Amino acid sequence: MGRICLTLPTNRSCSPAISAIGQEAAYAADTFGADVELLILDSSDAATHARHAAAVKALPRHPRITVHHLDEEDQRQFLRRVVHACANPEPDRMLDLLLPDSVSYGACTDRAFLYAAALGCDSVHRRDSDSRYQTHQGAPVFPVHHELRTLGRPAADAARAVDRTDLDDRHMDRPVAMTGASFVGELSVDIAEMKRLDPATYTEVVGLWAPADWSAQQRRELAEESFRGSGETTFTEDRSTLCLVDPMRVDMCNIAFHAVHERVPLPPATDTIGSDYFLIHLVHDAELPGVLHNRDIVNFHTPHRGTDTGFLAYQRRFVKFLLSMLYFHHIYRRMARAGGDGLLDGNGQVRTDVVAALARESATLDRAENIRRLDTVDAAYRRLGGRWQECARRLKARRGQLLDEAQRDIEDFAALTEAWPSLVGAARATPVSVPHLEPAR
Repeated sequence: MGRICLTLPTNRSCSPAISAIGQEAAYAADTFGADVELLILDSSDAATHARHAAAVKALPRHPRITVHHLDEEDQRQFLRRVVHACANPEPDRMLDLLLPDSVSYGACTDRAFLYAAALGCDSVHRRDSDSRYQTHQGAPVFPVHHELRTLGRPAADAARAVDRTDLDDRHMDRPVAMTGASFVGELSVDIAEMKRLDPATYTEVVGLWAPADWSAQQRRELAEESFRGSGETTFTEDRSTLCLVDPMRVDMCNIAFHAVHERVPLPPATDTIGSDYFLIHLVHDAELPGVLHNRDIVNFHTPHRGTDTGFLAYQRRFVKFLLSMLYFHHIYRRMARAGGDGLLDGNGQVRTDVVAALARESATLDRAENIRRLDTVDAAYRRLGGRWQECARRLKARRGQLLDEAQRDIEDFAALTEAWPSLVGAARATPVSVPHLEPAR
């Protein structure tokens, strides 16, 4: 077993999650003999960071586990060395995309990808700070169990480590690029209040993330399926399938990648939920083998989202997610049409240039579809009344800004994708930290 990066990006208080992922790291080391680089990328405030540091210090020491607890200044210094080492013509822009001032679910995971390259890791295994592990017969159910049984192995070999195989013979010589599961518990997108207030409005709004040409029935079915994960399913026994994994069946709180994350980054969009799901679609459309298992993680919502400030911030991210679909559906359609023949090179690796070109192409799309999305959201939120109506007022005042940001986000993704292979290459030769040198006496 090689070296793996088990990562927890966070900007919130999550000491229990740190303790739990430490246990998963120990499970990976003890059960599979893996060398684990446990990477905690911490963007929280100083007081919270101090509590996290205490949780890290309390983790039992293990000869196969190295813990890296890095604040944003640590990360900035590392990224600066990487960006300048690859001689990118826009170093300041690259640094801003990788470590923006605003929340970015994609950028925080991109940083983990670069750290994994620097640490010599074969794979990246991501968890979230607002989730916890299920238990079975008193023991935690760790997703890394399935990830390390199959990830990176040729599909023909991985088939012996799963319960069933649903993969064409022509894909069996390709390595498993992704292993994942979903979640149980609360909706992954915090809009359950909307569903309680008005189910019809919920269906209408959630349906906005469908392609524009979908029928009303297709939108209703999407709304019914969206953001639920595995519902309230309780883990009782392991089940795993080798397949082309349906993106709707896995979640980024419960995912692991091999190789593909070194070819294409996640979109670094700011203040946008769902910006970290792109590689799940890419793995599927490129016809790369994956493993879908059932060690689902428990999702929960942090108290901040229930405050007025947290509510308004989250709804802005949700609306930007809806606007991003104009661009991503275009890319997804093109990727699905290209398939493995068009998306992979002669070595079976994702063609970075093709993905970057599709992102560039999508940025030129007409905004009329997104204007209609904003019109629908505005009417829907006003119908809901209360703080939803106030949210509609604020969103309307920023319509132009939201439209501009959505387009700029996809342009930024194209730029980062074009630079990604050189960034990963530079990261491989960049030390994670620079030793402090005492001044000469």
